[in-house]
Parts: sequence; C-alpha cells; structure tokens
Amino acid sequence: MKILLVHQNMPGQYRELLDWLASQGTHELVFLTQRRDFPDLPGVRKVVYRPHRQPAADAYGLSRPWEEAAGNGYGAARAAAALRDEGFVPDIILGHTGWGELLFMKQVLPQVPVLGFFEYYYRAEGGPVGFDPEDPPSEATPFLLAARNAVPNSAIEAVDRGISPTRWQRDTFPASFRDRIDVCHDGIRTDRLGPDPDVTLNLGRVGRIDRGGEIFTYVARNMERTRGFHILMRALPAIQRARPRARVLIVGGSGTSYGRASQAEGGFRAELEREVGHLVDWDRVHFLGQVPYADFRRVVQISRCHIYLTMPFVLSWSLLEAMAMEATIVASDVPPVREVVTHGETGLLVDFLDPAALAAQVIEVLADPPRHAHLGPAARTHVVAEYDFLTRCLPRQVARINALVPPDRAITL
Repeated sequence: MKILLVHQNMPGQYRELLDWLASQGTHELVFLTQRRDFPDLPGVRKVVYRPHRQPAADAYGLSRPWEEAAGNGYGAARAAAALRDEGFVPDIILGHTGWGELLFMKQVLPQVPVLGFFEYYYRAEGGPVGFDPEDPPSEATPFLLAARNAVPNSAIEAVDRGISPTRWQRDTFPASFRDRIDVCHDGIRTDRLGPDPDVTLNLGRVGRIDRGGEIFTYVARNMERTRGFHILMRALPAIQRARPRARVLIVGGSGTSYGRASQAEGGFRAELEREVGHLVDWDRVHFLGQVPYADFRRVVQISRCHIYLTMPFVLSWSLLEAMAMEATIVASDVPPVREVVTHGETGLLVDFLDPAALAAQVIEVLADPPRHAHLGPAARTHVVAEYDFLTRCLPRQVARINALVPPDRAITL
C-alpha cells in the first residue's frame, strides 16, 4: 500500500504504527512534516514542507489559530501536489487534524481517502480551562476557544473518517462529530516494557540508585500547571517530613506545552521553588530534565510510587507506559484518568486540587509496599489487554485503514 502520513512533529501519534509499517517492507511510506531534525527511518521517505506563511506578529488573537492552520494546510497540500506530480498518489492519507495540515488535501488528491486523528476539542467547561481556581479564564477565553475550534470544525469535513485515542477525548468533540470518529488508541509496546528487579540508575549528581530504595517519581513533558507540577511541589514538604529517607525523581522540561506560561522570573518551576523552597529538603529532590527514553524506563522501574497528575486533558503515553512497567500509580481523579485507572485495583486516585491528599496517599504507598503490591501487576494486565500496540491497537488501526481502501490494497496482519 502507498501511505501518506502527515504530522508537523514527526512521528507524533504514529510512532508505533510507522515503525511497524516500515518493518513490513511491503509499503511505500511518505511522511510530510515540518520537523527537520527527526532522523531518517529505513523504508520511510521524509518530506519537510513549509507552511505557506506565518501570521503577523500582531495578528488578532481570534484569527491567529486559523491563519496558522490554513498556512499549514496549504503548505502540506502543495507538498502533496508535488509528490502527486512526481507519480506518488497514495492509497490513503493518515494525519493529525489539530494543526490544519489536512484541510486542503482533497483539493489536490480528491479521490484519496483521509483518516484523521482527532485529539482534543477545546471547551470552556469540562477540560483544563477554569479547572484550577488559581488560573481563572478571562472574559475573552470562550471566544478564543471557539475561534480555535474553527480548525477541527473544518477538519471534520476534510476527512472521510476520524479516530481519537480515548473515549473521553472523542467525547470532547460535538455530538455531530462522534459517529464519524472511532475510539482507537495509538498503542503501547508492552512487549518492550515491564518491571526489572535488577534495574539500577546512575544519572549524574543523583548517583547510583538501586531498586528497593524509597524512591517516588513524577514525569511530564514539561513542569506546568496542566500536568499538576504545582500540586506535586506543594505535597513535597509533607511527604519529606513523614518519610525522611524518601527521594523524588522529577522528569520534565521547563517549558510550557499546554495553557499559559508562568510570568514569574525563571518560569513555573522557579515560581514553585520560591513558594515552598524553605520547606523542602532539596538534597532529596532531583530534577532530571527531559531524559532519553531508556532512562525514563529506568526511572519508572526503580520507583516505589509513580505520580501522574493532570487536569482533565489529553491522556499521556507515560501513564500507560508506567502501568505496563507495573508501577504503583498515584494519579489525578479526573475523567480521562478514570478511563484507564480504577481506584484500588490498578492504581490510586486523588483529588487533583488537594496537595495534602496527594501527600497522604504517597506516604501510605512508600510506608507499606506489600499492601499495594497487587496494583502494579493488575495495571500491567489491564494495559496489555486494552492498549497493547501489537495485539489490540494495531488490529483496530488496520481495520479502520482497510475500511477506507479497496480490498486488493488492504493491509494484511
């Protein structure tokens, strides 16, 4: 099959699918992206496209999301037209709808089916907006969100079918979208993830850490409000007082992926350090930054208690990966997390807005590992059954691709 994949940040949600398709050696794969630094993959032709233009620096806030999306869509469509003129006409197009890259594909490849990835529909209620009382929305927020949703509102008409990774994410979209969007997760390679009783960790100034120590962990792409970094920091003093030998490993960058960036000098991390710094034993707090995937695995495997915090928002791969490694999870009690974690069975859930509750639950896990020993294996069993890439998610994805192409072009598992 000839497949055109489109994602500005290659490989994005197609990480596992792209690797699997390339490994088959029977497909012609072209990936349109804006990401120049992603390494070339055997069997995949990477084509870097340029957005048609960037909005002016002073572009009015309501129009900017659409201007950016239209520029991405036109740039991607022109690149697809150039591929068409070279002789590459795909059997199907797979792409993310969030940045507008699929908006104009039908203008240049009208007969080619498009399967779009629908990640999130921005809402003034029920998601991260207004969830934290410390970060209230402005009067303009509903208008800005509605303007931002002009992109998915147009994208639903630019695709033949959609997929969304979780039920909660699918249900953020309007009811009129939902019969056209199937729930189909990207998938986790659970065959490459699991507990390791012999794991050790040696990361710079942290020194050598062996499994069995009183280690708890927190992982996010960036240390920010949407992923509960402030809640973690406010829970640290109580955890440290109760567990004087406990150390925390914090994985994440200092940027902002979601929501507003901190206006404080030094960013959100510095803001929280100033707030709780006098109460924290910093010798037992280790900021590791953004680490290679192999180190992320070791961090989680060595952890006695793994903290996953998020407002109601897009579910992170890291939660499912930690569950696959049999981590004892303490996570936010919000709808997207409840979709994958059952309190007392596959993890423990706490009120996102209550640092004292988070501290109490982490202290309990650190103090009595045998009492919580059943949670990690049960978490892995659940993730293998529902989110394993090879046995569950790949067949679902392939079925949705095959439903849009002629039978003689279908992918064979």
